[in-house]
Amino acid sequence: MIKIWFSIFVMLFIMRPAFSQEDKKLLRKGNKEFRKEAFSDAEINYRKALETNPMNENAVFNLGTSRYKQDNFEAAAKDFSQATEMSKSAMATAEAYYNLGNSLMNQEQYQESVNAFKQALRLNPEDEEARYNLAYAQWKLKEQEQQKQDQDQKQDQQNDQQDQEQQQDKQDQEQQQDQENQDQKQDQQQQNDQQNQQQQQQQKPQMSKEDAERMLQALQNEEKKTLDKINEQKVRAGSSKSLEKDW
Repeated sequence: MIKIWFSIFVMLFIMRPAFSQEDKKLLRKGNKEFRKEAFSDAEINYRKALETNPMNENAVFNLGTSRYKQDNFEAAAKDFSQATEMSKSAMATAEAYYNLGNSLMNQEQYQESVNAFKQALRLNPEDEEARYNLAYAQWKLKEQEQQKQDQDQKQDQQNDQQDQEQQQDKQDQEQQQDQENQDQKQDQQQQNDQQNQQQQQQQKPQMSKEDAERMLQALQNEEKKTLDKINEQKVRAGSSKSLEKDW
């Protein structure tokens, strides 16, 4: 049969009822509902069968199958894992591992799925569906690992870029802080210079009003004396000229 690598060949096995004890009726009823694709009703009957006989391996196996059909892959995987431990024949165990592999693969647990399919092939080497699904699970595992590597590389690049941005921000903050410190020093120096000038001006002797008036009076007296001397000289000069004319 030709198979496409991007699809999963899923074949679920369902166990025949074990004709013993009270749980066989519930198991047969569950199988009947399963064939009608009433998977939820089938699950209910399989669960009741297990309540009656928890060691019924067929009920455990078929419970996992009904849950798988309802896309409850996590619960199905638990059932099939339990079935691998309870199965009494190699073929039944291989079928449980096969269904376990499918359940795990639908949860994208590809490494665990690979392991399950390998176990199925060890017990039943002629199972071509298990061989195909093993190859598909291995391919998906490589794809998943590559995606993880790409994500890790992208995350590393983002972290590096973030570190660079943080470092640049730190440098910018330091430069800004240095500039602010320089501006503060200049402002402080200007304030100090202004304070020194004010102190120097305050330290200069202040002239009182009385001292100013005395100084002004002294200047006026000195000026008056100077004018008197000039006038006296003019008078003397005038007298001499008159005598000379009369003579």
